[in-house]
Amino acid sequence: MTHIKRRQFLQFASSALATVGISQLDTMRQSQQYAKVLAQNTPRKLALLVGIDEYKNGIPGLGGCKNDVLLQRELLTHRFSFNDKDILTLTNAQATRQGILQAFEEHLINQAKPGDVVVFHYSGHGSLVQDKDRDTPDGLNGTLVPVDSSLPPNGGVVQDIMGHTLFLLMYALKTENVTVVLDCCYSGATKRGNLVVRSRDGGSNFLASPAEYEKQRKLLAKTGLSAQEFMNKRKKNVAKGIVITAARRDQEALEARTSDFSSGAFTYALTQYLWQQIGDESFSKTFVNVRESTKEIIWNQGGGESQIPEIEQNLSGNSSTSIYHSTLKAVPAEAVVTDINGDEVNLWLGGIPSQSLEGFNEKAVFTVVDANGEGRGQVQISSRKGLTAKGKLVSTARTQLGKGTLLQERIRTIPKDLTLKIGLDDSSLDSNTIKQAKQALQAINRIEVLSLGQNEVHYIFGRMTQAKYQELQQKRIPNLPVVGSFGVFSPTLDGIISSSFANADEAVSSAVERLRPKLKSFLAARIVKDILGNTNTSKISITVSMVVAGNQKLLAETFTTRSIKQNTGIVNPSKPSKPINFSDSGVAKLPVGISIAFQIQNSESVPLHVSILGIDSTGKMDVLFPYDRSEGAILVQPRQKLSIPRPPEPGEKPTTFDISEPLGFGEALIIASTEPLRGFLDVIKTLANTRGIGDQRSPIPDITGDEFLDLTNSLLDDLDRSTRGTNSNETMQIPPNTRGSDTTKLAVMSIPFEVVA
Repeated sequence: MTHIKRRQFLQFASSALATVGISQLDTMRQSQQYAKVLAQNTPRKLALLVGIDEYKNGIPGLGGCKNDVLLQRELLTHRFSFNDKDILTLTNAQATRQGILQAFEEHLINQAKPGDVVVFHYSGHGSLVQDKDRDTPDGLNGTLVPVDSSLPPNGGVVQDIMGHTLFLLMYALKTENVTVVLDCCYSGATKRGNLVVRSRDGGSNFLASPAEYEKQRKLLAKTGLSAQEFMNKRKKNVAKGIVITAARRDQEALEARTSDFSSGAFTYALTQYLWQQIGDESFSKTFVNVRESTKEIIWNQGGGESQIPEIEQNLSGNSSTSIYHSTLKAVPAEAVVTDINGDEVNLWLGGIPSQSLEGFNEKAVFTVVDANGEGRGQVQISSRKGLTAKGKLVSTARTQLGKGTLLQERIRTIPKDLTLKIGLDDSSLDSNTIKQAKQALQAINRIEVLSLGQNEVHYIFGRMTQAKYQELQQKRIPNLPVVGSFGVFSPTLDGIISSSFANADEAVSSAVERLRPKLKSFLAARIVKDILGNTNTSKISITVSMVVAGNQKLLAETFTTRSIKQNTGIVNPSKPSKPINFSDSGVAKLPVGISIAFQIQNSESVPLHVSILGIDSTGKMDVLFPYDRSEGAILVQPRQKLSIPRPPEPGEKPTTFDISEPLGFGEALIIASTEPLRGFLDVIKTLANTRGIGDQRSPIPDITGDEFLDLTNSLLDDLDRSTRGTNSNETMQIPPNTRGSDTTKLAVMSIPFEVVA
């Protein structure tokens, strides 16, 4: 058989580009253009992606590392233009110690030339072994744990790959354009509540193998470094390029779970952010944004601030390089076409926030976008599993659709029977109590009880034990409940909803009944914040600032990033000095008693119907705006900025938004719609009347339970009516058991804050 080079093949084989609805002449022209691009003298891009879930030899298994490899592969291929044949993946049984080392040398070191791009990603367990050179005060060196390593019960020799070895492998590369991503940690834990930690036990009793030191000796000879030079360089900096770790050395790297998908919290945040990023930005800016996204994912999973990614760099002058030393396609996306089978297309949904996945089931709609981000048709999902979906081209327009075509969110389809998933803590509840709790919880509509360790859960029902009390006390968690009381924990079991606990002698069935309103509030908040939240995908152009009332100093700001080009924005005032402080993640700490206000800039050519909801740390909700309940009062006029609260009328008492207890994290949810929200407003009027303030200009406080859920359902019904009115095409009708939400008509944004004493 005669062999031809790939570039020659692409020059002559126009059928290599699979297309739907595009002429053969168009296909030939695209092939010729693509061939010219490949023929240019561009750097080669090489990637080695390693993911290990199926550990043995006493090492606990993981659940999302192979998915991390898929996340990275699809990102590099479709957003950074890596050639598929230049991406090597090693998963599970392939990722032995020898397999990883050999692949690094043969695929990366032996092939990469000066100026080429190299990416190495590892997802799996990390650990620690004794470091005979004692580079760190504890005398330990971090390791990668290959699939054929082990967990000796009393320590001993392990087949790990030392951080020192990885340094030498990187140093041996002939290019400076190197990025290493390590989604693992060294904490020694394996579980935190319902979440999995990517760490195997380690320490001074664990020793690297003789083969590991022999490998280092050979790499020293290959690079020409002396042992002393090697030690000096690794103490000073990383070998070259950019190294990103999912957590600090003393922290845990967690796996994030959704209803049918697990992945590393950091890897998901990294890839999802880059799918939705608009054009190139420096690696440092990307990292800062991804770090905050990771914190948000961990926070949503109940992990607090337990995982903070870190970055180190050793770049020769180019501090503005992108995170993968490659040009990012300028058009952001939530999905990409990965294959075409007749009239059916396979999709990868790598750009969708994990907490929003349940809004992308059957009949959800994506817009096909061209290289300029212009819409060229629509694809509707027929089925989804995890981040893979099948769909069909439903637009009547003549649209080109090929492998690699990018798609942007248009319509979410939100099931009417969305549930709140509750786990039962088998470490604090005996089997009889678990049985009673399960029976009582299942009697509450739309509450789903699931086993821990196998499924995503939003909260855990459990009992405060003496050991848990002492653990939380050491973490300085305020308002700890009495030992023996029942209540609600975070999915990691290291956070609590303090107001959910009562007396130690309460029966479990009574505790569940007492929690009924709170659980319904949690479900309502989840729907509005997670399922509807679309800051990065909304087409509405709006900016919202939270400021200190009176002096207008900025506390926080959010805006719809998809409309950033036409968004005029707001001139940011300086951040306030004391008494306002900010957490490490930039969240404003608001002392009890301070008054806040909001500024809303409508950069659209049409009026926007705007509401603001405040949700506190216990799940209670206040309607902050509208506070005079008329339809005209909620409008922000085109190209105008509205201050909320509005200045009082002559002789009228001013409205204020005063921060009050409970302490803890809360958030303001801003809802903006191009269509009237009449049903939503009717429920708000009813809530005001039941509190005797129907004729007053004031917020509506303490909305919880069925009231909160009714308000959420009325909002979804309003959005569904306006969405269905958009689509006259029979093939795009939304099923009766779901509600639609259209990105061209809705923006739901969040501003988090912490209430402090």
